[in-house]
Amino acid sequence: MSRKVEQGDATRRRLVDTAVALFTEHGFAGTSTTAVVAAAGVTRGALYHHFADKEALFEAAYRQVQREVADRCAAAALAADPTPPARIRAGMAAYLDACLEPHVQRVLLREGPLVLGWERSVAFDDPDCARRQLRDGLREAERLGFVPAGRAEPLAHLLFGAANQAGVVIAAASDQATARAEVGAAMDDLVVRLLTA
Repeated sequence: MSRKVEQGDATRRRLVDTAVALFTEHGFAGTSTTAVVAAAGVTRGALYHHFADKEALFEAAYRQVQREVADRCAAAALAADPTPPARIRAGMAAYLDACLEPHVQRVLLREGPLVLGWERSVAFDDPDCARRQLRDGLREAERLGFVPAGRAEPLAHLLFGAANQAGVVIAAASDQATARAEVGAAMDDLVVRLLTA
């Protein structure tokens, strides 16, 4: 990789990291591209070399947070007992733990659907989303007889929707740790009852 390409990649990463921090603190509407450029220590030309506009920058920030959460869910699932129910429960727990963090709450749960549109949250075509991991886990559960044939995909939508709503509940709670414990216990019950062979 050439030095110029490396510098370009480093600039892009700096812009996205800065954007995540500013969008977390001020939201999409309250964050200007001027503020991002100043905080990242780059030129406006560098910003527009990598991103067409503020929405494209937000999408990159959103995907970065999404990827971080998905990586945590995957690591938790891999560390769990190698059965679909245990892995799905571990992945769900990691997702709900991530929902305690301000950047996940603001960028992923609150601002993302408003800025990028709700439609993207019902599709499996986003490679950075934990929804795909959940679908894969449910397909494995289906293959092994834990769920009826043909149910993996609709169940992935339903469970991911429940996980997102649980995240919103955690984010809105005055006592987020208690809310995390309560919705986590309910989610665990749901998965256990659902994935009983």
